[in-house]
Amino acid sequence: MQHSERNLSMVMDFYEMTMSNGYFQSKGLDSRVAFDVFYRKNPDKAGFAIFAGLEQMIEYISNLHFSEEDIAYFRDQRLFSEEFLNSLKDFQFKGDLYAFPEGTVMYPNEPVVTVVAPLIDAQLIETAILLEINHQSLIATKTRRIVKAAKGRAVSDFGARRAHNMDAAVYGARAAYIGGAVSTATVLAGQMFGIPVSGTMAHSWVMYYGDEYVAFQKYAQAYPDAAVLLVDTYDVLQSGVPNAIKTAKEVLEPMGKRLKGIRLDSGDLAYLSKRARKMLDEAGLTDCKIIVSNSLDEYTITSILDQGGCIDSFGVGERLITSKSEPVFGAVYKIVAVEENGKFKPRIKISENPEKITDPGLKKIYRVYDEEGHAIADLLAKASQELDFQKPFRYVDPVKPWKNRYFERCTAKELQIPIFKEGKLVYKKPGMDEIAAYVKKQLDSEIWEEEQRFENPHIHYMDMTPELYEEKMNLLYESRMA
Repeated sequence: MQHSERNLSMVMDFYEMTMSNGYFQSKGLDSRVAFDVFYRKNPDKAGFAIFAGLEQMIEYISNLHFSEEDIAYFRDQRLFSEEFLNSLKDFQFKGDLYAFPEGTVMYPNEPVVTVVAPLIDAQLIETAILLEINHQSLIATKTRRIVKAAKGRAVSDFGARRAHNMDAAVYGARAAYIGGAVSTATVLAGQMFGIPVSGTMAHSWVMYYGDEYVAFQKYAQAYPDAAVLLVDTYDVLQSGVPNAIKTAKEVLEPMGKRLKGIRLDSGDLAYLSKRARKMLDEAGLTDCKIIVSNSLDEYTITSILDQGGCIDSFGVGERLITSKSEPVFGAVYKIVAVEENGKFKPRIKISENPEKITDPGLKKIYRVYDEEGHAIADLLAKASQELDFQKPFRYVDPVKPWKNRYFERCTAKELQIPIFKEGKLVYKKPGMDEIAAYVKKQLDSEIWEEEQRFENPHIHYMDMTPELYEEKMNLLYESRMA
């Protein structure tokens, strides 16, 4: 059955409803809980990731509701009490939510989002929060790697037709812009988010006219101020570039216009770009840009530039929009505290795999900076702690807890900020350009270059206050005795 309008509130795992119904039946309506969202490893063995998807998370929570049609669907499952289903008619999120500002550089095992809410409220938003963070953070992080490889040359998102579906294309383009892409070929993303759109021509344009020069001539006449010609339909060096030069001389220059660029979409891009650059320069078209596309990523771009490729910008498609090298981000949503008698009691998940043991309780996360403004570590603390960095501050390295460690002559800022308070949005959403500039600022001036290299990056330190570390160890000990 097709529906005229999707209610995205229904984008959830079914167990969220079965658990919520169970909580409802056991009168767990007013009990509050805390969940942390974090991830366990950076994609592509990178040194960091970029937090993205917050705006869509906000939209989901702000519009969370259940229609009569939705409730009828749940009733048909014959699992839920009528009282519970009736409670969904007026359902709205009533909790608190804290998160990193969108675009924040983030690291494994730190709470990028914390939900403190009534039990059912916290349960129902799990899937939506994770899918927004997992998708957009993945694409933003991958794009940043590609942008770094381009060494100052423009990177554009050309990936829509290879995305996993329409939403993945649109929101992937948004994430790519956060990660440093300068434009997208996806029109809806441009319209929705104010991202600059760009595009040239397809091979079909050239093939339709049959004669390559005629095709270029028609295009230049239609777009004299934005003529970028695709030169690899037949033979790049024997016909494509010569016909582009001819178009520049015979069509554009008489109009007082210049050929903006040529695009290569196949072949040995390093070799062809060098030969094409020489031909264009000899024809006096030194200002004509060379744009390349065709299954690019950070490694192919690095290789092309290391070979001396004469390229001004890159159009990157499927390996960006799908993060082909590692297409799963892996953020998780874990309960860390439960309110009992007005106080939050910590909870810890224990596993045979040490990396899956969670950090318990309500927490704060700080980024610690040295005197020059470099981020030297992130620090987890109990939410109730007040930290004083005016004097040497003792911390625990969880990897080497036996060592006495101190932050000296350092400053720190708390990373999470309030997004919702008692169900009300209190966060002013920044514009896309502001988010993208925030990413760039962090990577240019705060994050060590050693963390940004592709191979064997420096591992960012994730430390704890002694009080939090002790609480975690005590809970682990108590679990063994239970």
